[in-house]
Amino acid sequence: MQQSVKILNISKVTHNVRRYEVEKPEGFRFEPGQATELSIDRNGWREKKNPFTFTALNDWDHLEFTIKSYFDHDGVTRQLWELNPGDRLILRDPWGTITYRGPGTFIAGGAGVTPFIAILRQLEKDGKLAGHRLIVSNHRADDIILRDEFEAMEGLEVTWTLTDDPNATGVLHERIDETFLKRHVRDISQNFYLCGPDPMVKELRGTLEGLGASTEALTWEK
Repeated sequence: MQQSVKILNISKVTHNVRRYEVEKPEGFRFEPGQATELSIDRNGWREKKNPFTFTALNDWDHLEFTIKSYFDHDGVTRQLWELNPGDRLILRDPWGTITYRGPGTFIAGGAGVTPFIAILRQLEKDGKLAGHRLIVSNHRADDIILRDEFEAMEGLEVTWTLTDDPNATGVLHERIDETFLKRHVRDISQNFYLCGPDPMVKELRGTLEGLGASTEALTWEK
């Protein structure tokens, strides 16, 4: 199934990330953590599909996507940056990526945090955030997505680490590797949710398993 939906509003999140509020078709539902393939509804772009995670909740009256644009090539995210409210996207069926399996630690690299947004928002709405932790690595402080919102979530433990911003305060300056996990993760038997660049996720999966994490307790974007 695919249908054309109108962009209702566009707002800034970071210097290269925007929030797109989009019409919600009647009866359209998804699970927090799921994604869909979007296209731009204009000539030359309708068949160029990119996966994006829903960052709204089901009880909202609109859909939301929090999307990082890449300007090094003329792809879908570059074109999205040029759109305005009133322009249209092609929306397709939701499909599973990150499935919530219980309390644990969410580890993200950069825009890899986006599949966690709806999950954590839903847990906050349900009063079930206690016992969850979010660890996110970015290059610089101005790359952090929704910092204020995550830090305001009652019950969520948040850790930011930056790899290329040595003067930033209130954050760690460490790469998320075996040394980091040994130092900052207390319980290796918990659930872990991983999303980010493929090499990062692959390395983290191997490292966590090497430290004793169960394969069944690891959830990642496939």
